[in-house]
Amino acid sequence: MARRGRVVTERVVLVTVRKPGYARAPVAYSQQELSRLVQTAGGHTVDMVVVPRERPDPATYIGSGGAEALAGRVADARATTVVFDDELTPAQLRNLERIVRAKIIDRTRLILDIFARRARSREALLQVEAAQLAYLLPRLTRRGVDMDNQVGGIGTRGPGETKLETDRRRIMARQSAIRRELRDIARSREVQKGARRESSVPTVALIGYTNAGKSTLFNALAGGTAAYADDKLFATLDPLVRRVDLAPGCPALVVDTVGFIGKLPHHLVESFTSTLDVVRDATLLLHVQDISDPERAEHAGIVCGLLASLSCARTPRLTVYNKCDLLPAAGKKMYTERVRAGTESLRISAASGTGVDVLRQVLLRRLYPDRIRRMIRLRPDQYGLIGEIYRSCTVVARRMDGDRMTLTIVSSPAEYRRISAHIRDEHP
Repeated sequence: MARRGRVVTERVVLVTVRKPGYARAPVAYSQQELSRLVQTAGGHTVDMVVVPRERPDPATYIGSGGAEALAGRVADARATTVVFDDELTPAQLRNLERIVRAKIIDRTRLILDIFARRARSREALLQVEAAQLAYLLPRLTRRGVDMDNQVGGIGTRGPGETKLETDRRRIMARQSAIRRELRDIARSREVQKGARRESSVPTVALIGYTNAGKSTLFNALAGGTAAYADDKLFATLDPLVRRVDLAPGCPALVVDTVGFIGKLPHHLVESFTSTLDVVRDATLLLHVQDISDPERAEHAGIVCGLLASLSCARTPRLTVYNKCDLLPAAGKKMYTERVRAGTESLRISAASGTGVDVLRQVLLRRLYPDRIRRMIRLRPDQYGLIGEIYRSCTVVARRMDGDRMTLTIVSSPAEYRRISAHIRDEHP
């Protein structure tokens, strides 16, 4: 391990299997993403290994020869940990650990470890623990949980050997207790959801690949720093909800959600199902994409696939191409265009604010398509209604005709009827 002051950084070797006919570029990108996951978990990638194979070996995933060669690479790199880009079986983990003589973890456990580091709320902590227990249960052996005999580091965050012991019944009892507590939290969430439905306020859920800039955009729309935004994978786990006034009388609930990623462990999808309800119940999905990412199209496909699995494929969607400030100068001009299937899209920079006001106007049109423009005349004895009109409508013009005030407003038909009724009620 490399020491930086008192900080100990694990030296990690990455392993990816490349099947026949699989292009080198996607493999290289997959390794880069895995390296970023390792960095997020606190490790340092010192070597990347690509093993060509027609199919995974049941015993070691990469074959006995591949495992022996990997052991040499790990020794040469003075690495302490090996991370595989695919999920390994318990037998493969044991055999690889014996041959390579290093800690072996797979992509699934790495992501679970990152989620354990990021979880803050009680619900997120329980959801991550449930996913970890589901992953670890089949990996129990006589000596405890596979891989937990190593000393700390990546892949050991959350329930470990001392906490789980080796008793399946205790683990299953803990799983039942977690499910009960999550059901209680879900009931509270249903009450909140019911209150939102009764308020008739539309909900906009920010979705996208991890690190696309959803939390930065959430803060830009909400006008604050409620969401933790960082250039790291899975910076946000807990959904945040904020009320945003797109125009007077036109509120929206904006929700920041957990980012998606390729090969997202099914344990996590199952555990976070209640959290993802906010996506299922949204009025509009705001699909945030990193336009500077060379794998943007592939990431968009992964997000769309996960949305389909959540039964959200038909929910209205608006695509936002974020980070336009990272494009070459010729591509920085913000524009609105119509893309395939007739969905509207925008180029913005949530970090600099470029295009965010335009996005607000687009959201206003999408969420309140029936807004109308009307004129209202007020007598002096009705001036007390001015404050309420400004709060509930958009006043685009104001003029005085003698002692009469004429306001040109834009509002929903319902809001106009309500204001008009007030004016009639004020008639002497």
